[in-house]
Amino acid sequence: MENVKQLLAVRRQKLQKLIEMGVDPFPNKCKRTHKIKTLLDNQKEYVNKQQKVIITGRLDAMRRQGKVGFGNVSDESSRIQIFVKYDIVGEVNYEVFKLLDLGDFIQVDGECFVTKMGEYSVKAKQVTILGKSLRPLPTVKEKVVDGKVQRYDEFSDIELRYRKRYMDLLLNPQNKMNFELRAKIIREIRTFLDSRGYLEVETPVLQPLYGGAFARPFITYHNTLDIDLYLRIAVELYLKRLLVGGFEKVYEIGKNFRNEGMDRNHNPEFTLLELYQAYANYNDMMDLTEDMVIHIAKSIFGTDTINFQDQEISLAKPWRRASILDLIEEETGFDASDFDFEKIKAFCKKNEITIYPTAGPGKLIEEIFKEFVEAKLIQPTFVIDFPKEVSPLAKEKPGNPNLVERFELFIYGNEYGNAFTEINDPIDQRERLEAQMKLRELGDTEANLIDEDFLEALEYGMPPTGGLGIGVDRLVMLFTENTSIKEVILFPQMKPEA
Repeated sequence: MENVKQLLAVRRQKLQKLIEMGVDPFPNKCKRTHKIKTLLDNQKEYVNKQQKVIITGRLDAMRRQGKVGFGNVSDESSRIQIFVKYDIVGEVNYEVFKLLDLGDFIQVDGECFVTKMGEYSVKAKQVTILGKSLRPLPTVKEKVVDGKVQRYDEFSDIELRYRKRYMDLLLNPQNKMNFELRAKIIREIRTFLDSRGYLEVETPVLQPLYGGAFARPFITYHNTLDIDLYLRIAVELYLKRLLVGGFEKVYEIGKNFRNEGMDRNHNPEFTLLELYQAYANYNDMMDLTEDMVIHIAKSIFGTDTINFQDQEISLAKPWRRASILDLIEEETGFDASDFDFEKIKAFCKKNEITIYPTAGPGKLIEEIFKEFVEAKLIQPTFVIDFPKEVSPLAKEKPGNPNLVERFELFIYGNEYGNAFTEINDPIDQRERLEAQMKLRELGDTEANLIDEDFLEALEYGMPPTGGLGIGVDRLVMLFTENTSIKEVILFPQMKPEA
């Protein structure tokens, strides 16, 4: 700790010396003519051509011997060596160079040349400090193995990487790629939906009532209105209002917030894609989901086959479609299609599946599915026709009052999407939400509320509708081969340090 304090003190002393020399360590402006990669990719155009180049970046290596110094400067595109000589930059500027530390941001004006050692470099005519680093960066060492540079002693503590993501990105450039890929995935989602005539919209994050999912909300308070408001848990009920208002295809990619547990698949703040299409049902949503995920894979990777945890995943159509009841019977031999509550409870007790006080047969069927089936769904599978009890916003399946037209998409044992043939009967919808309120009275804090404004909107008429929700964070996890959601969220929520 004492050593660290000394290092911090030395850097501040150098900062003070620069100020005393009349040098601004944090100037308001700078100039750049070339990204470093441009110079590296076009060496013949710049070497010994006396063409002025100006680069900017972070100083990540430096060595001096007498009146000659070398360093490495990195920007987001690449890294290049700089050559600084007293006789060229002059006494004052060389003194500035001597006061630099690793981590400082600098501007180098000069020309490209090749050193006697054969190193392509920028010969500095002027070195300008752009931002003084007052803390030393963790040391990252490099070695050459089989002709390739390998980095070791990295900033590799997982929890520290999440807490100080800026350091993770700086010292582990391979992790930066996750977020570059995330941006590409979101861009391709928009490209795909826009090309199919969907309109991107924005709906309230602060809502007077929350709904559209089974979850506990975060609650806040508005001083002027003197009311509690909720951070949204889903965008569903607002997007459906837009269909009542005459839009036929809408989508939103946005943050949702759920006051629930955290694990490798859940963060309290997450990104969700929700879309709604008039005159469609859950079969249309399955077709759309297949096409969209394949579009993303082919656009970014050029293939519809990906690898995840050493398992080859084929995204080629058609994906399997199987009912939740059939999948349970396949894995366990247990037939729950009669919804016999006592029989289902007995099966759960025998297999040590928790039976919650508010659970009916439909809820228990869902728990059996989670216990015995989910983890075995490796290749893309649409699990269809869920119990009505756990799907208060989905339309009943014709001919079976216990089931609804709903699917969940599973790949490698993880859920990626949830979709319904949406209820457009306001009387049916009210009855479902009233049933949810009874569950709340019995202690189910995640049951849906009655949203009278939404029900009123439905009474004006909503067309037959297919709706789909896809977890964007989980989709990024799939394409980047990550098993923790924290790896694909720049600043995940963390428990405070003790």
